[in-house]
Amino acid sequence: MDFLRYFKSRQGEMISRLKTLVRLESPTSDKIAVDKCSAAVISELSSLGVKIKKIPQKEIGDLFLVEYPSTEIKAGEKPLLILVHIDTVWPVGTIEHMPFYLAEDRLYGPGVLDMKAGVVSAMMALKTINNLGLNPRRKIWMFINSAEETGHEEAHRQIVALAKRAGAALCLEPALPGGALKMARKGRLVIKIEASGCSAHASTPEKGVNAIEEVITQWLKLKKLKIKGLTANLGLIGGGEKANVVPDKAWAVVDLRFWTARDLAQIKSFLKNLKPDNRQAKIRTSIVSITPPMEFSPASRELFARVADLASNLGLTLAAGQSGGGSDGSIASTTGIPVLDGLGPDGDGIHALDEHLLLSSFIERTALLTRLLLEL
Repeated sequence: MDFLRYFKSRQGEMISRLKTLVRLESPTSDKIAVDKCSAAVISELSSLGVKIKKIPQKEIGDLFLVEYPSTEIKAGEKPLLILVHIDTVWPVGTIEHMPFYLAEDRLYGPGVLDMKAGVVSAMMALKTINNLGLNPRRKIWMFINSAEETGHEEAHRQIVALAKRAGAALCLEPALPGGALKMARKGRLVIKIEASGCSAHASTPEKGVNAIEEVITQWLKLKKLKIKGLTANLGLIGGGEKANVVPDKAWAVVDLRFWTARDLAQIKSFLKNLKPDNRQAKIRTSIVSITPPMEFSPASRELFARVADLASNLGLTLAAGQSGGGSDGSIASTTGIPVLDGLGPDGDGIHALDEHLLLSSFIERTALLTRLLLEL
């Protein structure tokens, strides 16, 4: 079946569904708003012969697992896991000054690219498979995360548990600009460095131990780590009380990005062996959060080759790229299953006022996803 032609004929419906979700603003921190947006998605999917599992949450929006079909498929084939998230970085009210609109081939709006278009693609693909009576080779799982933008322990636990039972994961984050998939993602380690020293009058600093200087010294050591592709950002720093007092307490929060699990091990070893530059000072490092890297594994390379071949049958060319940011695909990849990330549409302006997607790519990626769900 020519899915490109099919979804071109339904682009009006796709735009309408996307408009509805974008206007249902869903910032991660607003549980009521997120749950309202999720409810709209679940309402649409519930008529498609799916099994819906709600995973209630107190601090974040509820999580959902959608299974299609609700009946069992032949034994031995592990499910395909679709990863989407319903939350955005945009506060409620943004839509008033950043409206949803179409200009030529571009659709604009808060969260339109990251990643409500991916949610709509999944909805349209499942609806098409169901309404046309098509038979996927595997059961399809669609996990709807409500806190991808900030990360959440329970969401991560659910993704890992599902990935361990799945055959492959398809993450519908937006493509790289130009359309390449995100086959490798940097890991992220956020650490806090704390230093304690000894206060003294600023006129006799030698009588004290400057905690701020100690934190900065440790930061500079981190910057000199020789790991290919490592980035280090000193994002927050604090300490001291007055300009005329040597500070006895200081702290800093650093964001480190790296490509491999081996890099992470090297960074952790380095942090474990950090010693104060001033022997009279004390330092402490702690991990605030970790997002694992997604490496372009042999299993993912094999899956990418198969998908690139299926895409070519649609007249599409796929390239493999890499991204400095993490995603739910990164979480799933820790289980060792093959992961395709960036299967959402092409566009630009993620987390920016000009966030937009290309309508033509939206149609192409929905057609490709439908083909993958049937043939992988």
